[in-house]
Amino acid sequence: MENRQLLPFERNRYYVGKLLTSADFQAEQSYFNNKRRFLNQMMFGAGIVCGLSVYSLDDLSVMVESGAAIDGLGREIVVENSVVRKLSAIEGFESLTGEHAALCLRYREEAVHPVCTVNRMERDEEYELNRLREGWELFLTDASELGGEEAPESEFLLQSTLYEDADYSVTVTAPAVASCGSALKVLVRIQKTSEADGRFSIDGVLQAPAFLTSDGGHEARIHAVDLALEKDEYFDCVCWLSAQQPADEAILLAKTDTMRITVNGAEKPVPDSFLLKLSVSSDSVEDILSREVGRASLETRSFSAPPEYIRLADITLQLTKNAYIIDRVEERGVKKYLHTTSGEETRRAYAEWFSAAGTDAPAAAAQLREQRTGGLTFQEPLYATGTCEIPLGDRARRGETFFSGEIMHGLGPGNVFVQVGFEYLAEDSRLFSTARNTIYGDVSLFEAEKLPVPTAQTAVKVMNDRGSFVVAARLEKETSYVMLLMRWVAVKMPSEDDRALLQKIADKSISAVQPTILLGTHESCYFNVRFRNMEPCGLTYELTDRDSGEITPDGVYTAPAREGVYEIRISCADAPLICTYAYAIVKKKERGEGE
Repeated sequence: MENRQLLPFERNRYYVGKLLTSADFQAEQSYFNNKRRFLNQMMFGAGIVCGLSVYSLDDLSVMVESGAAIDGLGREIVVENSVVRKLSAIEGFESLTGEHAALCLRYREEAVHPVCTVNRMERDEEYELNRLREGWELFLTDASELGGEEAPESEFLLQSTLYEDADYSVTVTAPAVASCGSALKVLVRIQKTSEADGRFSIDGVLQAPAFLTSDGGHEARIHAVDLALEKDEYFDCVCWLSAQQPADEAILLAKTDTMRITVNGAEKPVPDSFLLKLSVSSDSVEDILSREVGRASLETRSFSAPPEYIRLADITLQLTKNAYIIDRVEERGVKKYLHTTSGEETRRAYAEWFSAAGTDAPAAAAQLREQRTGGLTFQEPLYATGTCEIPLGDRARRGETFFSGEIMHGLGPGNVFVQVGFEYLAEDSRLFSTARNTIYGDVSLFEAEKLPVPTAQTAVKVMNDRGSFVVAARLEKETSYVMLLMRWVAVKMPSEDDRALLQKIADKSISAVQPTILLGTHESCYFNVRFRNMEPCGLTYELTDRDSGEITPDGVYTAPAREGVYEIRISCADAPLICTYAYAIVKKKERGEGE
């Protein structure tokens, strides 16, 4: 290991008759030292293992307690005894230029134990130092000279600009992947980018269709009034959201029609291009964090390696013409402590003082989730889907009937409804790619489209007690296909035991805030929902007709290219029987309209 560059590890290879020189013994020590320090870097990082507290003993001196640390190169620094030092006697004191100093610790080696050399040449030194003592030293520097530790480059955070001009920028930052059911931080940062005088105000809403805010809605408020910032100074607004169900795409939108931004009293236009696309995973927060941390390569780690010193405390001084006085010693927010397994038992004992539910915390969380959904939880899934193939053979003729094998739907025994349809791939001009389609019902109704599926009658036999079904297909025309590819959807019907569930949802309902919205072609909008007699919950959105536009799992609807009235079904993810409908009236705008 040289200058932070990770080199291939080399160790001695011994053989009979090998001549060992000082270089060989040095290589032996370097191998084990570098291997140990490499593991220190990878497993622990840089920081304080224990001790090293700093106290002000009087106006001129500080005491550093004994302790241990690991620096940015993985080297162990051990301060075996507490030490007292006058600040004026610590290296770097004379170079301080301000009243805010940083007290730091770094690794130092010292050659000791002189011995008489053997086989020395005429010009060689008579004595050599026989040992290297691993030690440490303190030094002072201006706190402003120490930059923060750079985080490794990663795709963990996403950032998008909400507003920007010559003097200010407003950015929105959030993790790229959210954990279902866990809190998610969204940071809105307002930053001054110039030295011009001025005041900045913002008042608006971020729409989060796939997330819930603390009040159970889908809109997070951004509010800051008359900010007087200096250049590079910033002000942060924090929003906390939570997702209720996994989704490949979860969108954050700015409600631009109600967003108000003013600079020095003058209102500024807000661009409508802001969009932040996240995803919601069923993985836990711990799994997401472990994955992101572990993805960093050795090259990435080396570019963002911590410094070769340990920052112990910041010291504020009162300077006079000929003297100084220690005003304050600050450790909080300065020190970085390492997480070690040796302290795990103590950490767990301390953690009990911060846990209200103790070991019953998971049960309490489950009870809270049940209260939020009004008790609408199920032990088994309500629906399932999959594909099946029915072989036709080489010469399938009209009137022949073919059967699938027995298919397990996975919903368990009970009354289950199964529907099958023909699945095929076709080019979609709107998506500029191949799209997957499924036809349920009579295929002959789409005969004019010349679809790549055979015309056949279908039926399903459901074995309720076995939790399975068999699909039958009778060809109505001869076909050259040798295989039928079918998509099946199974829905578990309520049993007598579920009557209590139906009573629970009898007085619960949802309704669209705007049941009817007028849009231009290809325009987008978000359908928000009101909840009646129930806590807010996750929603699912679907279009009831073909070619009626597109809608994301978050409820962001995009109108199609043709005019018409299109229906959108909105239902509760945990209770699909609770649903409502919204309608989009799509009209082509005349040239110049809306400009």
